[in-house]
Amino acid sequence: MTDSSGQEPAGGRAGGAAKQVPRAVAALPRHVRDDLVRRLRRKGRPFDKGDVQVVEEPMLKRAVTASALGNCMEWFDFGVYSYLAATLGKVFYPGASDAAQLLASFATFVAAFVVRPLGGLFFGPLGDKLGRQKVLATTMIMMACGTFAIGFIPSYASIGVAAPVLLLIARMVQGFSTGGEYGGATTFIAEYSPDRRRGFLGSWLDFGTFVGYALGSALVTVLNFLLTDSEMLSWGWRLPFLVAGPLGLIGLYMRLKLEESPAFQKQLDEHDQAVAQRETSRHEFRTILGTHWRALLLCVGLVLLYNVTNYMVTGYLPSYQTEVLHRNGTTADVTVLVGMVWVVLLITFLGRLSDRVGRRPVYRWAAIAQIVLAVPAFLLLRSDGWLLPGLGVLILATVLAGFAAPSAATLPALFPTSVRYAAMGIGFNFSVAAFGGTTPLFAEGLVDLTGTGLMPGYYLMASGLIGLVAVRFMPESAGVALRGSQPLVGSEEEAEELISTSRQLRTLGATRRQ
Repeated sequence: MTDSSGQEPAGGRAGGAAKQVPRAVAALPRHVRDDLVRRLRRKGRPFDKGDVQVVEEPMLKRAVTASALGNCMEWFDFGVYSYLAATLGKVFYPGASDAAQLLASFATFVAAFVVRPLGGLFFGPLGDKLGRQKVLATTMIMMACGTFAIGFIPSYASIGVAAPVLLLIARMVQGFSTGGEYGGATTFIAEYSPDRRRGFLGSWLDFGTFVGYALGSALVTVLNFLLTDSEMLSWGWRLPFLVAGPLGLIGLYMRLKLEESPAFQKQLDEHDQAVAQRETSRHEFRTILGTHWRALLLCVGLVLLYNVTNYMVTGYLPSYQTEVLHRNGTTADVTVLVGMVWVVLLITFLGRLSDRVGRRPVYRWAAIAQIVLAVPAFLLLRSDGWLLPGLGVLILATVLAGFAAPSAATLPALFPTSVRYAAMGIGFNFSVAAFGGTTPLFAEGLVDLTGTGLMPGYYLMASGLIGLVAVRFMPESAGVALRGSQPLVGSEEEAEELISTSRQLRTLGATRRQ
């Protein structure tokens, strides 16, 4: 007697039963096998072709590109604003001291994050009802308009207090649109990605994030090198914001060419149809807070872990080096820019790694590294020269890549299809507003209050500890179909393989019950 793999079972009855497990089933990670078993129990039969969705490769590539481009544009603006924080403080708050100018500039920066949860509350339910693609096209338009408008705001010297007020309004438009952007983009790309490759494909979303930041910061670095201080204060600072207009048109064109995500088109599997019907008759937010509060807390904790590090490196380090360490502006800009390029090189590799070893190990080791290395990294940053400070930035950038790579695949998997966009809008934007976007302001305030230049390192240690708790309780989602959605594969061959595996699992389960 041979098993389905063609191997002769050996040993007694128990040993023979153990060796009769088909090779395809034995090769499945435990959490993937358990998820398949649960789905098969609900169906009461193996999968057939109608139970497995196949995503077309050309549409998948287009979806990944369009989603990444939106993030690229958002973070192009972010990189520009971060690198121009000191300059914008002089343009819009000229009567204040240097420290007060920087704090005021960061406070305006934080204002965009205050309205992000409102954007998430507004766009999230629309994305669950009208579709992901339509909402993402709208957020792209708003983001481009808000960024483009900053380039035309007159200075304080021209119109007085109206200048910082207009800057604040433009930033709030950006924040409101961004409230629907990242949660929608992660949802969209996760629902397009085959289950086995979701980590790798999702990492391209944050690849766009850091490419956008690198492009924005590189443009400001070049302008600072080519223009005098007076030219930058007079008109040079406007140029990077004006670039957002053409970028926005390109991004809008690409998003309008997209089809809706497969998961949203199919909407829900049979098990969740009744749940969806009940939920449409109730208030969606009440459902999210009442039914999915555990997933919401995990989302907040994971986003905190990622974004405190993210905004510390991208939002605060340029100003920290120039205003606290009194380092040459070009040197400070280049060290952080090199760190962003390093993240870009690492991120898709770590995304692919998360598909193989799981999301939790990647998060866990990055969090431990942050706890252990944050303060040493800031000690290196305070060193003379450029080699040791550059090494400090690279350490923080490597940790950041460890958080960024699995995030776009992990966060949407916490919620079912019917409420995914809205739940992401609430959890992600609340956490970013409360803990992420405030990081530059809090870090600068702590340094000013204590006079200790290592306070940002201690701040990162605290966020690492909180995030490690969230990682401890998060479910492993690598290789598993999204909640409330059918399994998604990249080819007909993968579909046949999954159907065959489901039959083997079903047969194995029946044999064991006998």
